[in-house]
Formats: sequence, C-alpha cells, structure tokens
Amino acid sequence: MNDQSNATATLGGGCFWCLEAIFQQLRGVHGVVSGYAGGRTADPSYEQVCAGITGHAEVVQVSFDPAVIDYADLLRVFFVIHDPTTRDRQGHDVGTQYRSIILTHSQAQQRVAQDVCNEISDARLWLDEIVTQIVPLTVFYPAEAYHQNYFVQHPNAGYCRAVVAPKVAKFRREFMGRLI
Repeated sequence: MNDQSNATATLGGGCFWCLEAIFQQLRGVHGVVSGYAGGRTADPSYEQVCAGITGHAEVVQVSFDPAVIDYADLLRVFFVIHDPTTRDRQGHDVGTQYRSIILTHSQAQQRVAQDVCNEISDARLWLDEIVTQIVPLTVFYPAEAYHQNYFVQHPNAGYCRAVVAPKVAKFRREFMGRLI
C-alpha cells in the first residue's frame, strides 16, 4: 500500500476503538482498520488477544496520503492521543495487548519513528520515560467485523461514552486544524 498518494502506518496505544475513532477524523487519512499485530499467534481472535496469550497488541492500520499528512506528523498525533509512558496499559486497560507500539513498514519508517520518539522525549511532553516499542511489522491481522468503525456505530455504549468520547474530544481540541 505505498504509492505517492497512499501510505500505511500500524500503531498501537491502548484500545483500538480509541485510536480508530481519532484517526478516522484526521485530514489525509483514507481509512483505518482495527486489528492485531506484534505477536506470535496466527489469525488470533479478540478473546485470545484479551487473554494475553498471543503476544499481539490491539493496533490500527492507518492508510494515509503523505502529501496531506506525513508519517512524522501522524506519529506526533499518536504520541499525544495516548500515554506512551505506561508499560502494557492505557488507563484502566491493562495487559500487553494495550502496549504502546509502532510497527514499521520500512527502514525509513523505522528511522522516522525513532526520530519522532526522540523529539517527543526531548520536548518533555511527558514527565516519565517513553516506553513505546518500535519494531518492524511482520503481519497484521484485521480484527473481527464487529470491531470495525466501533465508536461510530456504538457512541452510546458505556466504554465509548466513558473512555473513547473524552479521548476524541481532547484530540479535536488539540488538532482542530487537522480535522476532516
């Protein structure tokens, strides 16, 4: 998926419903697919990933136009919309499946990811050390159909109201100029 108008990023920072809901509203993003990556189990189920037995993280695969938003700026948004300093957790979501992780698609992405991580760390946006993993993507497994576009389809679900909606609101305030 890499041409001049379409590139792909794979990112994990807690529940994929939160990341999906945010990246779907970002100008330059063509699509977002929730899924699993970074583990050892082939074609895992949500239940297996949540049980922590697969090694996979909940991630989103973001298709974007680098002429509108480049990979570095996509990562800068990523580092603001989740806490990259908590190992294996985001808020009340605890487990390796909720770790902060950037799964790169090329050596160029690997370099940019490390540079942006260093930039965010040097800027002291977070008080604690950034623990985000930066590793090459080996395989991405799309999550089950009911996870796709979850926040749009279930805005009044308890988790969406309590967790996803506040993150979306924070993103909208901080990145108003980048919204679709």
